[in-house]
Amino acid sequence: WEHVSYILHLLLQLLPIEHHLEMGRKLLAAGQLAEALSHYHSAVEGDSKNYLTYYKRAAVFLAMGKSKSALPDLSQAIQLKPDFLAARLQRANILLKQGSTQEAREDFQAVLKRSPNHEEAHDQLRKAEELELLQEEAHEFKLRMSLVIQKLLFVFQLSPWDPESRELRAECYIRLGDPRKAIMDLTPATRLRADNRAAFLKLSQLHYSLGDHHDSLNQVRECLKLDQDDKECFAHYKQAKKLSKQLDSAEELISEQRYQEATEKYESVMRTEPNVAFYTNKAKERICFCLVKMKSAEEAVDICSEAHQREPQNIHILRDRAEAYILLQEYEKAVEDYQEAREFDQDNQEIREGLDRAQKLLKQSHKRDYYKILGVSRSANKQEIIKAYRKLAQQWHPDNFQSEADKKEAEKKFIDIASAKEVLTDPEMRQKFDSGEDPLDPENQQGGGGREWPFGFNPFEGGNFHFKFHYN
Repeated sequence: WEHVSYILHLLLQLLPIEHHLEMGRKLLAAGQLAEALSHYHSAVEGDSKNYLTYYKRAAVFLAMGKSKSALPDLSQAIQLKPDFLAARLQRANILLKQGSTQEAREDFQAVLKRSPNHEEAHDQLRKAEELELLQEEAHEFKLRMSLVIQKLLFVFQLSPWDPESRELRAECYIRLGDPRKAIMDLTPATRLRADNRAAFLKLSQLHYSLGDHHDSLNQVRECLKLDQDDKECFAHYKQAKKLSKQLDSAEELISEQRYQEATEKYESVMRTEPNVAFYTNKAKERICFCLVKMKSAEEAVDICSEAHQREPQNIHILRDRAEAYILLQEYEKAVEDYQEAREFDQDNQEIREGLDRAQKLLKQSHKRDYYKILGVSRSANKQEIIKAYRKLAQQWHPDNFQSEADKKEAEKKFIDIASAKEVLTDPEMRQKFDSGEDPLDPENQQGGGGREWPFGFNPFEGGNFHFKFHYN
């Protein structure tokens, strides 16, 4: 295919210049811009002294939206024919849009010198002079950022392709503490200069400061594409890459439920970047989450509280601290955190469900709390529950007591202990209890009838009946 293309290129070179110009004109009129450009390339190569070939190729570039490519051709056409007013006017308009007001003004004045009544040149010269004044005012009032931004709005109306003005407004936004708007100005500025490494680096640093570490990496890589030896870009690239890798790894560990390792990875994040608040805040938030998942409730409350001080309106932190309080059976505090989170996000379903559950648990805690009865944590496993049950059942078995009053008190405690064991060793009943519903509460039973004894009968009733307990 390369050989075929080369042969076609040679054949095109053999065709007369007039043929290329005519084909270029027809294809341009038909909107076939790429094909037209190919013919004009051949025309320029065939006659490099013909000002019209450069001008017509510039017209194709402009039709394709490539004004930067059109500019050298227009300049070449003007150099070959200094009185070529159409090319000079076209170049002046491009220069005006790029913000090169002095050069644009010189071209408009050159047109008017040869054609004093040229209406378009008069209008555009006036705009160039207005733009020059606006640019001067904008630079004079650098310290008054808001005023500069207002002035630059008018600049952009006349000169949307001016990178210097966009970079100036970006700097204003940075100083005003609005990096997102600065990014919106710097992004096009990177394309308006041939080698704008400074803008790419600034973009990368802004994204980095906002926590957009993937975007930060992408922008600094663009800088290194222009010059792989750029020291500032390379230094920032190494830092951003290391941090991004740690953050991605931490989230992957969380998705794999490897919470201890994720916690350690987020601690590394804070060591890697201690100076940007976003990353410390993020690390604290996610460590808080991991500690709750690991059932390390007391430590979770400490970290979550620190994270909450940093980000008072972060509903995820409030949610996680509420869950830590639930693990500690401090239900009032859990309700308070969920209520605070709901104030910040009324429509969040997870927060609404969490609040409902915390309120049920608070209400439930005023009745029977099976975890407290057995003296185990809410995160206790089945073996721990059975062990606690056996110890308490042996301690409070009514046969251990002599007086009738003591026997009745022990009987009541023994029933509660047995009920706690029944609920907490049955996954379905335990899940209901953890959701704030007591499965043995008469109020929760359909039909209204409850039961005092979990196995359906009371072995301590019935006169001389003796019950031997095996603590299974």
